Amino acid sequence: MDHPTLASMTTLRLGGPVANALRVPDPGDWAELVRTIADRQERAPLTLGHGSNVIASDAGHEGTVVAMNTRGITAERLDDTTVAVTVQAGHPLADLTGWAATEHLAGIECLAGIPGTVGAAPVQNAGAYGQQISDTLDRLTAWDWNAGRLRTLPARVCRLRHRDSRFKNAPGRWTVLTATFHLTRSPAAPLTYRPLADELGVDLGTRPPVAEVTAAVLANRHRRGLLLDPHGPDARQVGSVFLNPPVTAVEAARWSAAGCPVHTDSDGRLRAGADWLLEHVGYRPGCRIADGVHCSERRTLTLTAHDGATATAFVQALADLAARVGSTTGITLRPEPVLVGT
Repeated sequence: MDHPTLASMTTLRLGGPVANALRVPDPGDWAELVRTIADRQERAPLTLGHGSNVIASDAGHEGTVVAMNTRGITAERLDDTTVAVTVQAGHPLADLTGWAATEHLAGIECLAGIPGTVGAAPVQNAGAYGQQISDTLDRLTAWDWNAGRLRTLPARVCRLRHRDSRFKNAPGRWTVLTATFHLTRSPAAPLTYRPLADELGVDLGTRPPVAEVTAAVLANRHRRGLLLDPHGPDARQVGSVFLNPPVTAVEAARWSAAGCPVHTDSDGRLRAGADWLLEHVGYRPGCRIADGVHCSERRTLTLTAHDGATATAFVQALADLAARVGSTTGITLRPEPVLVGT
């Protein structure tokens, strides 16, 4: 890349210069990249997919940044209903869910429309509408920069929890190269998320065809401003900026009575709706939070960057939002996007 910046590699389009940037368009290029890093005697590189869940430093990055652009899906039939699907890390997650719908393979249909790559999805244990990566992930291959070797990691050792994993908690150690999912040739998984069931006009627990669920998820995400449109007014964003915060049973009862959505996550913890909490303390779609930083036109929980925005201002905006929610409700909001760069 010529004169690369983190801004050119992230959806917020924020971030300063990069000392070195390398693209990996083909899986066969990985060994050469590792040799290049070793020859330069550099620390482990910063690896990015589409940069859709990161806030990149205004100062840039002093080391090498690797852009994973590998693509490809291979499928192996395991039995009459189960198919092992191995996907390259740079493959767009949205393309994978579309392919699965076409092949009538269930297990990831509710992840349709989530931006980013397949390799980045396990880091965050990406999820939506009651489904998450850990539901179907069987194993990963990843480069372990600490050990200097390729490792195959069964899903059970990846410590996948609600929007969390061992990879998220060890930045710089791992680069995911492939992910293998076990998908099922069957109707969609039973619906557990009320808004999605309402979108389809069916009861909870219903199992519609995979393609119908995929289409309904995309329609619902579009209406809520959750599809990343690179040419729309909210193009420069990272999706939801806060995780739905965990609450105690007492807090859940109190805030549910006030109208706040409360649900139980995959780890069994009660969580309050972060979007509702932001609106409860006075924020609204489209409102200005800081210079160049606004709530999205459709959704308070999504912040967008505009002319004059900086990563520093964006991070401060998150701190200001969380501080107001905390001081008013006693509930702590934790940012969802990850800070990267030097």
